Amino acid sequence: MPYRHTIAATLLVLGSGISWAQPVVDISAKRHPNLAAAQQMSRSAWDKVVAAQKANEWDLSGHASKAKDLLDQVNKELKLAAEAANKDHK
Repeated sequence: MPYRHTIAATLLVLGSGISWAQPVVDISAKRHPNLAAAQQMSRSAWDKVVAAQKANEWDLSGHASKAKDLLDQVNKELKLAAEAANKDHK
């Protein structure tokens, strides 16, 4: 029986589009301390969602995966904000 649960869990993970790569923390804290701090916080939140998934055996109805996707988007937007600030204030 555990074999069936493993297959079901694998299919659920593959079908849910779970992001396995952690968000990158790559904003300069010297140039953009607030954006860098926000990026670090979004990374910490992503790590906590992963911990919640593990603690609940990945059974969170896809909501944790969606939250991780949104945190990935937050991370990318913060990086774009830092890049825009760099262009504006050369």
